[in-house]
Amino acid sequence: MNLSTLIGMLAGMAIVFSAIFFTSEDAWSFVNLPGLAVVLGGTFAATLLAYPLREVVNVFKVLWIVLKNEKLYAQDDQQELVNVARQLVQGNLIKVEDQLEQVKNPFLRTGLELLINNTPHQDMSELLEWRIIKMKIREKAEAQIYRTMAMFAPAFGMLGTLVGLVNMLQGMGESNMAQIGSDMAFALLTTLYGVALANLFFKPIAIKFERRTERRVQLMNMIREGVMLIAKGRNPSYIREYLSTFFAHVEDELNIGGKGPGNGNGKKKFKEQLDTPKKSPFA
Repeated sequence: MNLSTLIGMLAGMAIVFSAIFFTSEDAWSFVNLPGLAVVLGGTFAATLLAYPLREVVNVFKVLWIVLKNEKLYAQDDQQELVNVARQLVQGNLIKVEDQLEQVKNPFLRTGLELLINNTPHQDMSELLEWRIIKMKIREKAEAQIYRTMAMFAPAFGMLGTLVGLVNMLQGMGESNMAQIGSDMAFALLTTLYGVALANLFFKPIAIKFERRTERRVQLMNMIREGVMLIAKGRNPSYIREYLSTFFAHVEDELNIGGKGPGNGNGKKKFKEQLDTPKKSPFA
């Protein structure tokens, strides 16, 4: 389970439930199944109208991805690229082919296969770039479904509010206060459900999934640059240092805290960076 996702969900529900529990004499009065059915049912119905069934089914896959603690093994991929560069410099093409069978990242494997097959640099760069764009477009579309649901949920909450108000106005002539109170509660609770679902569930999931896509694109760009540097015959130490900058914190480049190359340890730190790969925060 992704820790930040778990903490966020629990904290959000705790805030809402605490507000209800400490301000209401009867907390169960906030439970209205017909109102919840209007919001959830209307939201999914509108989503089915807006998207094909195949894409709507993917919302469960996106939810699972957001909930699980997925790791991007950037350091391992970086080390694979450096090892390949070192083997090619030494002329050990057979070892590179054997190493290729052990690569788990399919995008990295594709890049190395193109490299071994002496694919022209321009063609190799364009193919890898297209793979990145294709993945980004697909995952952006999947996140957009949740953003659409976040837009529909409050709208159907308002629809339920209008239904409740109409029923309330119709019952006012009979002076049935119990029925008027029930209709008014239905009207307000549907709005509450719509706002809560949109801002505590649908929209955060979309943002979380989009952030995941950004990290994956960052990793794929690192792999693409590494493959292109190997194809250009760059030194393995240079490749390692260059690739480490993809996941370096911006503070390292701004020389915050006096730890940059401007102080007396600058040359020593740079040499250590060449000899030791940095550990990615995403790995």
